[in-house]
Amino acid sequence: MSGQVALDEFLGKWRARWPEWAIAEVFLPAGDRPLAQAWLALRGELAEAAWGGDDPTPGAAKLGWWEEELRGWSRGARRHPLGQALQKQPVDWAALAAALPALRARRAPEQDRATTLEGLAPLAQALAPLTARLFDAATAATPEAMADALLAEWVLLLPQRGVPAAGTDIPSLLAAPPLRTGARAERIHAGLVRARLQRSARGRPGPVPAPVALLAAWRAARG
Repeated sequence: MSGQVALDEFLGKWRARWPEWAIAEVFLPAGDRPLAQAWLALRGELAEAAWGGDDPTPGAAKLGWWEEELRGWSRGARRHPLGQALQKQPVDWAALAAALPALRARRAPEQDRATTLEGLAPLAQALAPLTARLFDAATAATPEAMADALLAEWVLLLPQRGVPAAGTDIPSLLAAPPLRTGARAERIHAGLVRARLQRSARGRPGPVPAPVALLAAWRAARG
């Protein structure tokens, strides 16, 4: 299998999990769309490894593999198909690798929101400047806003494991400000996550309808 075919298949799996993206990406410059898909697919891989599945052991092993892989990207090596689209980007992959152990520390949010956000801080601090550099954003997201966005992704994955939100209920999560600064691709993705959470709070989990996705992406793109 060629590298491009492997990459296309991997991205196809991510698009199947996020069908809304086909609508939302209209608010990105056409030249940024392939990079955005690859980046968000990587973000999805890390989130699923950290917070998905009933057994934490495979996910922890996968995060360890990704630590090694991202350090390889910083040296010019790559094994994963996503490396074909991402590895040569001028960002600090080693810094992202160094932040991944924070994802292995917990499997569910703490009852105290501040404690949960503190646990996500190392990853948020790595992601905020990295995504700004990756997409040439004028202003990086604050680490605090990025941590809130990560927590939303975390809570969105919990029902897949039958795990309660441990005090981080969806209404209080949605009360946090949306991601308003940083890379547009990250803001749009965060907007779609919030849209899914809003529907989950009303008992309708899963992908959001096209009109809802369009509105959420438009609002997020405006910043």
